[in-house]
Amino acid sequence: MILSCQNVGKAFHEKQIFKNCSFHIEDHEKAAIVGINGAGKTTLLRILTGELEADEGIVVWGKDIRFGYLPQNAQAEGDKTIYDEVLEAKKEVLLLEEEIRSCEFQMKQASGADLDTLMDKYTRLTHRFEQMDGYSCRSEVTGVLKGLGFTEEEFSKQVSTLSGGQKTRVALGRLLLTRPDLIILDEPTNHLDMNSIAWLETWLSNYRGAVLIVSHDRYFLDKIATKIIELDGGKASVFSGSYSDYAVKKEQIRSAQMHAYLNQQQEIKHQEAVIEKLRSFNREKSIRRAESREKMLQKMEVLEKPTEVRDDMHIQLKPRIESGNDVLSVEGLAKAFDGQELFSGLSFFLKRGEHVAVIGDNGTGKTTILKIINGLVDADAGEIRIGSKVQIGYYDQEHHVLHPDKTIFEEISDDYPALTNTEIRNVLAAFLFTGEDVFKQIKMLSGGERGRVSLAKLMLSEANFLILDEPTNHLDITSKEILEDALNNYTGTVLYVSHDRYFINRTASRILELEGGALTGYPGNYDYYLEKKTQLTQAAAEGAMGQAFSGKTQAAAGKPAAGRGSAAGFASFSASAARPADSAASESAVKQDWKSQKEAQAAQRKKENALKRCEERIAALEGRSAEIDQEMALPEVCTNVARLQELSKEKAEIEEELLVKMEEWEQLSE
Repeated sequence: MILSCQNVGKAFHEKQIFKNCSFHIEDHEKAAIVGINGAGKTTLLRILTGELEADEGIVVWGKDIRFGYLPQNAQAEGDKTIYDEVLEAKKEVLLLEEEIRSCEFQMKQASGADLDTLMDKYTRLTHRFEQMDGYSCRSEVTGVLKGLGFTEEEFSKQVSTLSGGQKTRVALGRLLLTRPDLIILDEPTNHLDMNSIAWLETWLSNYRGAVLIVSHDRYFLDKIATKIIELDGGKASVFSGSYSDYAVKKEQIRSAQMHAYLNQQQEIKHQEAVIEKLRSFNREKSIRRAESREKMLQKMEVLEKPTEVRDDMHIQLKPRIESGNDVLSVEGLAKAFDGQELFSGLSFFLKRGEHVAVIGDNGTGKTTILKIINGLVDADAGEIRIGSKVQIGYYDQEHHVLHPDKTIFEEISDDYPALTNTEIRNVLAAFLFTGEDVFKQIKMLSGGERGRVSLAKLMLSEANFLILDEPTNHLDITSKEILEDALNNYTGTVLYVSHDRYFINRTASRILELEGGALTGYPGNYDYYLEKKTQLTQAAAEGAMGQAFSGKTQAAAGKPAAGRGSAAGFASFSASAARPADSAASESAVKQDWKSQKEAQAAQRKKENALKRCEERIAALEGRSAEIDQEMALPEVCTNVARLQELSKEKAEIEEELLVKMEEWEQLSE
């Protein structure tokens, strides 16, 4: 066992973050913690690592377990080069190497017993050096740095001169190379491009130690996680399998809980109706039965209503008007910064209704393309034409479209003065800004909060062409799914840059890959892009083997044509031959199903009719009983003993039948 988390709880300012949180991490296990923003994922990691003390419960670590923890946005510091900073992770190996070199130097000058002693020491040191993979130490550092997106030319850069994202990648590289028993990562993919994320997936999947990750990258989680720890509503639940397995199981559980809740609510209402009816009979026996049912109802453990799926944020993207069929035309686009060319000769076109994703490594110029289209940056060359009736809505990952000194309310009201205060508050409430929150200044908001304000403005724009730059940054998984659904229901055109592969998979109808300063188009989503990219890579490799081989392949490819035709004919014949039997079986099943439904419906109608007749008979008996009471009170009847006996006998028979009918009604009402 690596660690065990037992009934851990934490609250801040009397607000309970989570309670009775329990799970364990085993050797070699790859686990992920998921939940909405604010669920307490980072807080839990800080408790596990000892940075924060739990209010209750305990965290138990296995004996001699080493862990490495990389918080969100952790950055390497200092004046060392990138290479030397990451190499520092191998300090123990480097010190051992120095000791071996020293031993070698001493051996050259020693003799006799001293030499024998030094040779024994040298053997021990080199054996340990081999066990620690010392000979591959430097190549391992190079491999990790390249995997994280650094080129060899950048290895000599000082860490102090790097951007925040680059410093985070350096810190991640150093942590990976320490190879602890448990690697704990909080949002490790935030500053990585697609190639680096794919590399990290492979590295972590093959890692012999255990891994615990907090991430909103569902594609990443699907590739790595074998266990999901969900924080939801202050509770922790553990699911075995990948993220996709978890999503299916979670929906099944939620559906079952909702089904049980609705059934119980229906049963409660039914029992309340039965109790009311029994009381209305106003008989001692029926009142006792009503009281008995009331006691049973009071003892019932009432189920809580499960939280609705994705009911926290509401986005509806609707164009005000429809654009022309040709939305965007880009031809011969070029851009360079400080003499370094990003791209040149880029050309692509967008038709109405297309959802196009631009992908590529960091620094290739994806965001620059969007800014050029929006007129925020001038192109060095090329032509951009916007189609007729096109209205652009722009989402900027840095949220430059927001004004830092304005409040959230002012940000909306200034741009949309026609909206009333109530309408503005309703819009902001849909994006989780309520009460006094609407008067917070933009500059005081978190990245996720700014993203929600930008999405609110995007929704209000009613644009028919959306240009989005990393729209899922800082959004939790639930919010991402809401945005995905909104885009999939959007009838306008979308052009966006994203490194969220799961998001691309769900929303893109076409992909443009920016690589080496050129664009390559792929129809379909991210999975299709990967498949096609692999095929093209293999085809290029095969093409390099020579024209002779290619000629043979083409010649061979022509021969099976007839065979394929024959096989197709056979498949067609087989399908044709099997069709009548399949059809007959299907028709029989349909008839049987129809017959069962009819029988069930007939039985239900029979019960309903019996209940109706029972209620009508009870009403008639009670009516006759009331008439008898009135008749017995008449002066001429009071003195007529024979008539009183007849009426008393009839009333007794009515009371007896009423009891039978009430019991029958109670049974039928179930």
